[in-house]
Amino acid sequence: MIESVTTLAALRRRIASLERIPAGQAVPRVATGHVQLDRALGGGLSRGRLHELFGSIEDEGAAAGLALGFAQLLAGEQPLLWLRTAAAERAGGMAYGPGLAALGMAPDRLLIGVMTEEAMLLRAAVDALRCPALGALMIELRGRAPLLDLTASRRLALAAEGSGVTAVILRIGGEPVPSAADTRWQVRAAPSIPLPGNAPGMSAFDLSLLRQRAGPDGFHWRLTWDSGRSSFAKADEEARDERHDHGQDSAGGYGQAALSGAVVPLSADRSASDRAA
Repeated sequence: MIESVTTLAALRRRIASLERIPAGQAVPRVATGHVQLDRALGGGLSRGRLHELFGSIEDEGAAAGLALGFAQLLAGEQPLLWLRTAAAERAGGMAYGPGLAALGMAPDRLLIGVMTEEAMLLRAAVDALRCPALGALMIELRGRAPLLDLTASRRLALAAEGSGVTAVILRIGGEPVPSAADTRWQVRAAPSIPLPGNAPGMSAFDLSLLRQRAGPDGFHWRLTWDSGRSSFAKADEEARDERHDHGQDSAGGYGQAALSGAVVPLSADRSASDRAA
């Protein structure tokens, strides 16, 4: 009986550590390159934690691109594993090589695992997070994802905290529910600033910080991905830090259509060689 009480107390302390940062224990962080975003996060994205990004079906390319950008930064020089279901691959298409290259991602550092069902994917995700040889794990889920409840997210968060491997959950077409995620984000496609000759510019995103466990939230930024430097930056046309305006339209309230190129998925009925041609 005493042994059971001791075990329960230890488990409660572990779960409580997800709710707050213990005094005197600094969480390692990775700067994104966007000054205001990093300042709001206390120095950057936290390592060994769970980060959750939401994107609509219409914005799934942008959401996948930003999630891969976050995961790439958090992985550093170590491998990045992307887990998704077969249904997600059919709906969103296979990863597009030139799109990954445009993000500055080295193909020998990206592993992609395709699972037959969501339950198998979540089990594989916990196992992957316990492997310290990984730099980061991206978990793609589509729709409601009922199996990703608070208990499942705590299991993922504990595994990430124990190994130091960061998890980035990409939610396409899903709605936020209670979660142990350290940060939660909403991603939308944004118009890129054209290069000379009216060529498409760098991939641009409208990003809202929905929740942060250890700091303020509710912020909204427009940022671009600089593949040459492998970091994010503030879009040139944005000159202010602002709280999210719920009256904005789906393109971020700037009244422009988003340019393509924010990422990655390939239409499921076309081959990579067809698209590259």
